[in-house]
Amino acid sequence: MPVAIITGASKGLGRALAEALAARGWDLVLDARTAEVLKETAAALAGHGARVTALPGDVTDPAHRSELVAAAWKLGGVDLLVNNASALGAEPLARLEGLPLDGLRRALEVNVVAALGLVQEALPLLRASEAGTVITVSSDAAAEAYEKWGGYGASKAALDHLAAVLGEEEPRLRVWAVDPGDMATDLYAAAVPDDGDPRPEPASVVPAFLRLLDERPASGRYGAPSLLEGR
Repeated sequence: MPVAIITGASKGLGRALAEALAARGWDLVLDARTAEVLKETAAALAGHGARVTALPGDVTDPAHRSELVAAAWKLGGVDLLVNNASALGAEPLARLEGLPLDGLRRALEVNVVAALGLVQEALPLLRASEAGTVITVSSDAAAEAYEKWGGYGASKAALDHLAAVLGEEEPRLRVWAVDPGDMATDLYAAAVPDDGDPRPEPASVVPAFLRLLDERPASGRYGAPSLLEGR
């Protein structure tokens, strides 16, 4: 069975995507910082018959990244790596004039440095796969200028660029930066706690990710809304 590593997989989009892949017969290595929630998620996904390895930890820790890839190797390799774990940099979001620089460093470490570190760790196994794929979860804040989203948006823009370059450097792989659009997630609630407008559940955008995996278009940046419209 194909094997996927998904970071930030205990809830939100990470969990929704993991559940869809488990239902399709994928084996999974899941990461999140909250051990108890991750354990509950893994138990639920194992109900699909998938082999699920849950490894709590922080993706900024090189030893943890090595542990994730080693666990995937034990399951058979790495066919898909999803860099979904994200940090805002400030909760709630702040204008650049007051953005804590330590918060910006944290966003860059989680969203960019750790993501690249995990790709580097997994590359030998991705190259060995017949359908090696990297998905980096992006944001419209990476491409548009929104007040208070500067730190987070800058980190996601950097991640988008790394994904674009990786796609050029690794032509046998598929490397997709995917903007899922607005979603009702804990991350968004922490970013804008006063926004009470209803937003789509993460599961609603998972078909866009599955379409990419099914159709395997060229490496590049894709928006989930447009992929869903084209179904």
